[in-house]
Amino acid sequence: MIAAVFLLYVIVEIAALVIVGNAIGVAWTVLLFLAGSLIGLILMRSQWRRVMDGFRKATRGEGSPSLAVADGALVAAGSALMFVPGLVTSVLGLLLLIPPTRWALRPLAVLLAGKRAAAFAAGGDAFAGTVGYAARMRGNGEVIDGEIIVETPETTEYVASNGKELVLEGEILDTDTPTRSRGPQY
Repeated sequence: MIAAVFLLYVIVEIAALVIVGNAIGVAWTVLLFLAGSLIGLILMRSQWRRVMDGFRKATRGEGSPSLAVADGALVAAGSALMFVPGLVTSVLGLLLLIPPTRWALRPLAVLLAGKRAAAFAAGGDAFAGTVGYAARMRGNGEVIDGEIIVETPETTEYVASNGKELVLEGEILDTDTPTRSRGPQY
């Protein structure tokens, strides 16, 4: 499969070079290739700054994390294509680095990433062992409010600051029910 994709890449790039070379000439084709690479390097630098700003805004809660990740993925793909030699890959890389094209492709990237994340999460439930464990990890379990009560031994004597025994008055409401929980019941 990889060999077939590589062979297709080589055929497409050679065909593009021949077609463009015949249309505008060899010298202009080489100049076009070099200009595309230079523009790509400039765009990579500026767009990676923009992506990092998007990540910072998302961490501060000012922007959408999914859009920041989608932009990052598209800029990464465009940058990778710029390093692959050839006119077709350079054009595709430039298209992914230009903000209007990324804006148009962003919903597709979010959709694809969402499907991958859902498949990953489904695999995570199976890997976790039991559904109950996975449900607790996601926060779908029951929440029980409570408080911690530190018990003192019954033989403890309470002494007031003046040295005399301290007497506490009160009423015991129910002695048969436990006053503390034994921990979470799963």
